[in-house]
Amino acid sequence: MLNSLYEKAIAKRGFIFDVEPTTDIESQLEHKWFNRSIGESKAEFSIAAGDGSFNKKKFLTTNFCAVGAESIMYDGQIKKIDDSDIFDIPHVSFLDELLSNYMAIYELKCALRTLRDYDIDYYMFDGSILGDLQNAFPRGAKLPSKIKENLDDSLLNEFLSRLSVRQYGLLFPGIRDDLKLFELPKKEDSNILNETNLHLASIEKIILLREILQYRKKIISISKTSSDNDLFHWNIPDIAFLDKFTEKQGMTIIKYREVHKKAPFQFYNDFFKKLTFTVFYVRLQDNKNVLKVELPYRATKEEVFEIIRKINVLSVQGYPYLLNKAHNDVVITDRNMKELMKIAKIYETTNREVMSW
Repeated sequence: MLNSLYEKAIAKRGFIFDVEPTTDIESQLEHKWFNRSIGESKAEFSIAAGDGSFNKKKFLTTNFCAVGAESIMYDGQIKKIDDSDIFDIPHVSFLDELLSNYMAIYELKCALRTLRDYDIDYYMFDGSILGDLQNAFPRGAKLPSKIKENLDDSLLNEFLSRLSVRQYGLLFPGIRDDLKLFELPKKEDSNILNETNLHLASIEKIILLREILQYRKKIISISKTSSDNDLFHWNIPDIAFLDKFTEKQGMTIIKYREVHKKAPFQFYNDFFKKLTFTVFYVRLQDNKNVLKVELPYRATKEEVFEIIRKINVLSVQGYPYLLNKAHNDVVITDRNMKELMKIAKIYETTNREVMSW
């Protein structure tokens, strides 16, 4: 089979073509991208960044999963906080979505602890809070009737009261069990249980996003990738367009965006729908990656320019050092998974070992 794939590769050599402009690129960049020296802020400020990670190992009967997050602060010296756990999760079709929500909860709680307990002026997120809000409702599993019946202020207040005394780990399993939001059928169904977990995790995530956005003047979301193309309306993302057709330090025009009016929220619908995000692209150093930046409020040009200069103070090779360090610290590799399983004495077969015989 592999030989036939080699033959296909030879026959289709170069079948993925580089993007070639069909119109005048300069005219498309005009008034949308500006080459300009970024510079560095002279102001004194403290800044933090965070990231999360998850990984999984598939076994015959279950999945061994690890999730973690870290926040790094700099106010003249480096400080860190983190949160993590390992789980045993049965086979479900929405496992990655479930773990992604778990990871987001750990990441948001590290950020919330940083913002509440430390005198931080700015906090950088890896990714897009606006994107999280556009896709806040689970897509991989239906809403269990037991949760649907209890989507009221009592459920919200239960989350808030527990969050006020415990700002780490997952809250929803305790709430699920105490409020009896899942009743095991006569024949045990792990799929129904994890549908319940997915929706409760998404509720916990939404509550945390609302708590984080109480500090929105301190929040900076930074992405190295994005699928948005509403700036140039090409058949490739705007960030890819800029990476290909610009080289110098600079930035785009500033756009203001709101959460999609049809985006569903279990709680705080009016709060999220009234938010305005400031969105722009920037390159901090010549010939380095373009970054997408989101601020969860309507920022003026002067505020945007100053934030860019502050980000640039602690950037290396055109990317914020703290974000890069948080990512490198928190990433859970396959090798880490093997070490964790060894420590936890987990030896169940994956049914792939026979392939090495």
